[in-house]
Amino acid sequence: MPTALITGATAGIGAEFARQLADRGYDLVLVARDEGRLKEYAEELHHETAVDVEILSADLADRDQTLQVAARLEDQARPIHLLVNNAGFGLRSTMLEPDTTLEERALDVMCRAVMILGGAAARAMKERGRGIIINTSSVAGVMAMGNYSAVKAFVTAYSESLATQLRQTGVTVTALCPGWVRTEFHDRAQINASSIPTWAWIDKTVLVREALADAEKGKVISIPTLGWKVAMTAARLIPRSTARWISAMITSKRH
Repeated sequence: MPTALITGATAGIGAEFARQLADRGYDLVLVARDEGRLKEYAEELHHETAVDVEILSADLADRDQTLQVAARLEDQARPIHLLVNNAGFGLRSTMLEPDTTLEERALDVMCRAVMILGGAAARAMKERGRGIIINTSSVAGVMAMGNYSAVKAFVTAYSESLATQLRQTGVTVTALCPGWVRTEFHDRAQINASSIPTWAWIDKTVLVREALADAEKGKVISIPTLGWKVAMTAARLIPRSTARWISAMITSKRH
């Protein structure tokens, strides 16, 4: 059976990736900080699908722990066929805050870890001549909504650059760029999402199903749902001054 490694695997989008991949017959390596939740979810998935589920408790803000996950990705005796770089969290603070502790952690988890793990998976997969890497980014990456936009702009650009370098190797890289997804993500970050229109929300089941379909086709950018595909295209075509104005309007409603 093929094996998928998923970071941020016990909640939200990551947990849904784990469930859908288990349903497809993938054995799993689940990575998250909370060992208790990892064990609980691993047992649940194994009981429901009979796939093998390995757990790795790791804080991806810690470089040494991230390197331990990277070593698992490069273990050719136990190959990983699909990597989902999904660990992350929301940011609501302004870019003028004197305490940047949380923002620095975001860079470690959503930029440095994505780069380290993406590179480890790419090397191992290239050697075998096949593999899929999915990096969870966001439509926020084409906007200008503070540090979160900056972080996700990196994830998208990194994914595109890695995909370019891996052309014709049998290894594909997909940046998943969702809009607003119905998970606990926003509540955890204390982000006010009450003003977001109904059409803008994506069900996580649909999101992951479309993401996996796009990744299997080798698409470098995956934007689930037609509405967000249209919105993302428009965001890329409008003048940057307009994108900044829209970003300012959205940001003002969130704080």
